[in-house]
Amino acid sequence: MRAALLHHVRRLADEELPAYVYDLPGLRAHARAIRAALPRRVRLLYAAKANSDPRLLRALAEHVDGFEVASGGEIRHLRGLFADAPIAFGGPGKTAAELAQALDAGVARLHIESEHELRTLTTVLGERTADVLLRVNVPVAVRSVALAMGGGPSPFGLDPAQLDRCLRIIATDGRIRLRGLHAHLASGLDAHAQLALVEQVMGWADRWAHRRGITLSEVDVGGGMGVDYADPGDVFDWPAFGAGLRRTLERHPGLTLWIEPGRSVTAYCGWYVTQVLDVKFSRGEAFAVLRGGTHHLRTPAAKQHDQPFEIVPDDSWHQAWDRPEARDEPVTLVGQLCTPKDVLARHTMVARLRVGDRIAFAMAGAYAWNISHHEFLMHPHPTFHHVDDAETSVVDRHGTCVGRTV
Repeated sequence: MRAALLHHVRRLADEELPAYVYDLPGLRAHARAIRAALPRRVRLLYAAKANSDPRLLRALAEHVDGFEVASGGEIRHLRGLFADAPIAFGGPGKTAAELAQALDAGVARLHIESEHELRTLTTVLGERTADVLLRVNVPVAVRSVALAMGGGPSPFGLDPAQLDRCLRIIATDGRIRLRGLHAHLASGLDAHAQLALVEQVMGWADRWAHRRGITLSEVDVGGGMGVDYADPGDVFDWPAFGAGLRRTLERHPGLTLWIEPGRSVTAYCGWYVTQVLDVKFSRGEAFAVLRGGTHHLRTPAAKQHDQPFEIVPDDSWHQAWDRPEARDEPVTLVGQLCTPKDVLARHTMVARLRVGDRIAFAMAGAYAWNISHHEFLMHPHPTFHHVDDAETSVVDRHGTCVGRTV
């Protein structure tokens, strides 16, 4: 944890916990490094579903080419922040109302998931035009990944056998322009595996387009860049990935490649900070009970991993009894929920952990608060803090900015 963040965490009052603390300089630096590693013909979209916090999105805006959204709500949210930022609208199950909303909002690209969705688009276009990518479940091998969205039977994208019917619809409707293909097939890949998958997708797209006499101007390979929660220092190798894409694009002159990372962009900028309420022992095992839990930070339950953390010691203790603690032993960190599934980290060795100490869970900047079941047991929501080198904003439990420190 950077010194400025640690300073802020130490200053948090107990009543402000749990808290999400976001490192905006760290996020900007990471986004700059990603952008610098990519070839000019690669367009970088941030997948807003990973974390749609307004301050994070504003920090990213100057480093990305736009945003990828997957609902009408996300379109409305992004347009409320950025009047003109390029937006790509993906995801299955788009309603007619959402497609019309996307057109009204000037969405740059629609990722079409099925023949039915394409036909629905024709009913809401009116006098407008639409640029589309056909999302296809490319028939390539996808093995040993955290999440597979394609490569086998899947609700995502078009079966290749259905593409020709979509081409006929587009050919007879001058309002729809086919820009290319979309193929997000897997998540959790390292740079080598991601490049290999891109190569397969590009090769298949090239052969498919050649057989039909089509010139593709764009291919979107989605996101899915791996994040290793067991080893926070093992960051996706963006320079190697960028160099590999540069070699790939040399074989495809005139083609623009789109990528849509989310987790790998913002995961590292967020910390979920809480406090040890109790340390207890059961059948020889130590448990630390924390404020909050997986209803605030869903990631470890969703991905079935141990969330990495740092202990921030608190030496204040004003009670007449000895402070409960664990020393030089494995501790399981749990939350306040009435379920044995409310676990943030299991059997993690600690040198010393006491009631009152603070726990700062790292890598909480993506798929964390925004995917959590906030209202379960109706505990207070966390507070939100955006730490910048010059200024820190504080947002209360209701989402209202209640102050800034310089």
